[in-house]
Amino acid sequence: MPWFTSTFQKLWSAGILAAKSKPLALTASTTVRQLSHAERRARGPTVRRYGYKDKLFQSGLLPHLDNGQKLPMPVYRPKNAWSEKRALFGQNDYIDILGNDRLHPTRVLYSVPSWLRGVSGNEYQVLLRKRRLMEKTKYPIARPTKWRDMEKRILYLYKFLNRKTKTGYSKQ
Repeated sequence: MPWFTSTFQKLWSAGILAAKSKPLALTASTTVRQLSHAERRARGPTVRRYGYKDKLFQSGLLPHLDNGQKLPMPVYRPKNAWSEKRALFGQNDYIDILGNDRLHPTRVLYSVPSWLRGVSGNEYQVLLRKRRLMEKTKYPIARPTKWRDMEKRILYLYKFLNRKTKTGYSKQ
């Protein structure tokens, strides 16, 4: 460890000598003054966010690239009006008027969840219906957070409706 002690002694002596010497004096002083409004206007606009390329064209009516060329228009491709999705859109709208009595319009709602098909009522009634249909499935186990949130919403709506809504008059 003699190399460590000798290095330490050299650094220590250099530090002490540096502390005893006079600090360097600044010979030239610089003054800072604020520019007047006219001087700032003469310099031109202040450059902000240097190097940032703005992707929005705000300079004129037509957008132009840097080389002056107009932006290309997308190629027009007409949609297939007779695709299955478009051809069959709305086919069951008047099934209750034009169809027979055996088919109810709520039986045709294929993309709607079963607990929401043909339901009419407020949010509380819809949630009660959903709970009644979902409690026998794996929903409470598979999605415990959503199940708990639904239970909390049902409880809140129960309290709210009992406190804040008026009931019909009794006939007694």
